[in-house]
Amino acid sequence: MAGLIEVLDGGLGVTLQDGGRPGYRRYGIALSGALDPVWLACANALVGNPPGAAALELRLSGPRLRVASGRVRVALAGAADIAVSGRPTFSPWQSLTLEEGEELRVGTVRGGIAYLAVAGGIDTPPLLGSRATHLRAGLGGVAGRALAAGDRLPVGEGEIEGGERRQSAFAHEDGPIRLLPGPQDDHFTPPARRALVEQAFAVSRDADRMGLRLEGPPLAHEDRFGDEIPASRRAAPRDAGAPSGGSEATRAWGSFVSDGVAPGALQVPPDGQPILLLADCQTVGGYPKIATAIRADLPRLAHLLPGARLRFAYVGREEAAAALRAQQARLAAWIEGIAPCVPAGGVDEAALYSANLISGALYSEEP
Repeated sequence: MAGLIEVLDGGLGVTLQDGGRPGYRRYGIALSGALDPVWLACANALVGNPPGAAALELRLSGPRLRVASGRVRVALAGAADIAVSGRPTFSPWQSLTLEEGEELRVGTVRGGIAYLAVAGGIDTPPLLGSRATHLRAGLGGVAGRALAAGDRLPVGEGEIEGGERRQSAFAHEDGPIRLLPGPQDDHFTPPARRALVEQAFAVSRDADRMGLRLEGPPLAHEDRFGDEIPASRRAAPRDAGAPSGGSEATRAWGSFVSDGVAPGALQVPPDGQPILLLADCQTVGGYPKIATAIRADLPRLAHLLPGARLRFAYVGREEAAAALRAQQARLAAWIEGIAPCVPAGGVDEAALYSANLISGALYSEEP
């Protein structure tokens, strides 16, 4: 252990996340991990870590931390006010080395999400190859829950010698969220499939790491699937305004054998209002999936707050693969562009030592 961080205030919605747990869905274990793995990689790159090293994911407001032992280098990818005890303002998208006893406070997170990385990564015990927190299952992270006052976070061995580093904010692409049709798009009427890409949807208040429940034009299921099971056996959404088992919307929804789901799947329950699944989603689901968001656009979903509006567009598999390659190339170029910097109130020692401080002075010996 290279250092230790004490949590003085856990903030709101702060969890430990890394690259997640791929390969365990067949056992019912969700992927978990960072909702925006691109920004996680950015924060880690600023402190010299691998892209998926464990860091703090901030959703609403950040924590207040104290360096209990050692020296700790940190960097924040995202938009939030950051204060360090006894120092000028510290900006996001750059690194800063904290000495033992110094405190760092991150305020309200703007833009939906941010990542606070530590050189060496946060070194809690891994579970199934990952330190990611899955809140609903109580797995990983710090006792499977959000950060709380009194927690102590061990820091792994990391490189903190040399100067600080910075980069401009990494900007995601804009435009519609791109979708691959299916795998059960044939369960929906042609008008429903058109409405998905022709009209806007809003993120409801029912949004978390598991998924985003959207509000928009109801996406009607095909009538031919409506009478295969009794209405009393059909699940209804959790919304207070969801249709009851005997409603017309439920009768129009057909039976569907539960099958595998993954982040990005767009499930449509009986009321026709889609649910866009995220990193902590379940491994199987019984609602038909009209489409699936492409992997390159999943990080953008992490930034959507309740009330945000979004649109969708269909693409093909080749375009989806090309979008992911382009994103990876942009991230690599961003990391390559990280440059040395001097924190506010600091001294640029490299410039100081290279300067001719006493121009024209000659060494002479007293006679």
